[in-house]
Amino acid sequence: MDRSATLRPLVIAHRGDFAHHPDNTVAAYRSAFEQGADWVELDVRRTIDDVLVAHHDAHLADGRLIRELAAGELPDEVPTLAEAFEACEGMGVNVEVKHLPGDPDHVDVHLVCDAVAGLAAAYRPTGQLLISSFDITAVDMIRATDPDLPTGWIVAERYTADMILERTVAHGHGTVCPWDGLVDQHLVEHAHDRGLQVVVWTVDDPKRMVELAGWGVDGIIGRDPGLLRRTLDGLD
Repeated sequence: MDRSATLRPLVIAHRGDFAHHPDNTVAAYRSAFEQGADWVELDVRRTIDDVLVAHHDAHLADGRLIRELAAGELPDEVPTLAEAFEACEGMGVNVEVKHLPGDPDHVDVHLVCDAVAGLAAAYRPTGQLLISSFDITAVDMIRATDPDLPTGWIVAERYTADMILERTVAHGHGTVCPWDGLVDQHLVEHAHDRGLQVVVWTVDDPKRMVELAGWGVDGIIGRDPGLLRRTLDGLD
């Protein structure tokens, strides 16, 4: 992740401008750019005809399972991953591979990872990409497919900071993406000591944004990128 233009954390819009638009839609991504986001975080799923689409849940709102539908059967507001990349023009993109044990499309992860690796590399230079997942084996697959792609492990469990960081390093990933409730100054400092970048999710409290920025985190994921942008710009 490239934040060379500023020492402030990158403003990363959680599924786009989630505060003002339906998440993971073209409108949410474009609004994130207009609100000053540096990056967008989005989720990826796979249809039955092998098209990658940006959607958080395995099911649509009407209960239909994405992996059982062709791309042409999806609602218009569900973009393909290619369309999502195009809508995120001017921003970096953090693609989260959805791979949770309870998900009905859990078994498809190897197909998703292969396709994500190829498509992401076609749409962004590596400095504007991060591929992440809660399942460290999924990002291991990304690295095996294309070792040049930046990868990160998303963590919500209450492991110790050292356990989180040591496992991330051992698997060769350059970024750790902890839930906000796990993050303290110790974790940030020790991550940087190990050469890791720290991207924190999901943060919507301005006071917490300021605290995290003071600790030197590399990116903050928030639902309201405009609020996050104004808060960090106010640190000058």
